[in-house]
Amino acid sequence: MADRSFLNWPFFEERHRILADALDRWAAANLADIDHSDVDAACRELVARLGEGGWLTHSAVDPDVAVSMLDVRSLCIIRETLARHDGLADFSFAMQGLGTGAISLFGTVDQKREWLTRTRAGTALSAFALSEPKSGSDVANLDLAAREDGDSYVLDGEKTWISNGGIADMYTVFARTGEAPGAKGISAFIAPADTPGLSIAERLEVIAPHPLARLSFQNCRVPKSAMLGKPGEGFKIAMSVLDVFRSTVAAAALGFARRALDEAVSRSTSRELFGAPLSDLQMVQGHIADMALDIDASALLVYRAAWLKDSGAPRVSREAAMAKLYATDRAQSVIDKAVQIHGGDGVRKGSVVERLYREIRALRIYEGASDVQKVIIARQTLAGG
Repeated sequence: MADRSFLNWPFFEERHRILADALDRWAAANLADIDHSDVDAACRELVARLGEGGWLTHSAVDPDVAVSMLDVRSLCIIRETLARHDGLADFSFAMQGLGTGAISLFGTVDQKREWLTRTRAGTALSAFALSEPKSGSDVANLDLAAREDGDSYVLDGEKTWISNGGIADMYTVFARTGEAPGAKGISAFIAPADTPGLSIAERLEVIAPHPLARLSFQNCRVPKSAMLGKPGEGFKIAMSVLDVFRSTVAAAALGFARRALDEAVSRSTSRELFGAPLSDLQMVQGHIADMALDIDASALLVYRAAWLKDSGAPRVSREAAMAKLYATDRAQSVIDKAVQIHGGDGVRKGSVVERLYREIRALRIYEGASDVQKVIIARQTLAGG
């Protein structure tokens, strides 16, 4: 049973504890029977169930409420809990939030009502199309072009490593409109999946199966009403979305780590070696202690960043970068120790810790690789804040 004492920390309100308990019970009852053999179908089913359960209402603002805010602590609790139960369930929830994050933060009333009503209900899937073949972490260097043509913009270029690529109903797309060089010449658009000129150029396979694709835009026309924010604000929009959701990546890593610790404790107390439980060995006890320490330290960083954002901090780039860097790196270490404690069974295909070992690696890359997080932390520290 995963440790839940952290919910009594002062970062949380009673509603967060209620949310965590309710989701934990729901996940135990609703996720075990999902067939993961067809990843696309599994993601669609997971989004539908999360929508029916009401959990996706947390993924985006309420389009019918004039002033509605994302609660980052709730997002983190949900991702941590889902990741502990099922990594693909966490992915499905996360993409609904990330894919519509720009609409939640910068969308017009009409844009919110058109898309958030559907994504929060689980009847439409969303995606965040930022990365390109030549620009992953270097967002300001993207090439996809959007030229103004009458009452439309015409998009030409590619995006790659797009989560939910191939199954999403809408994409938040960042393109160069050219108001200024670099970051100041990028704008954001909503592109429905059935827009002429938008196609799936390639489906991408990775070590932990997820729906990923390379997108092609060829003379892809979207109306000016599809723009999010103002021309040239795309970089600011992208960074604002990542500022919110980067902490949730750390929370997902935390959920993976908690599950790995649970599995390691169960294994070490039930498996005997030399006539005694593995847990009697000081070396194993040392591993368990390191795992518990890494998890608590990660949780403190994750929920500090989330609490700061919910408390009104305009930007939490440094705190979110620290949380993502530390939690994802330490989760990799925790899971590796769990595999070691399981011995041969730890690398058996289909075992829980083997699955966790494959799932954690991508979190140290997407939404800002670990080395990029170090750059963010160093620059803000050197700048004095």
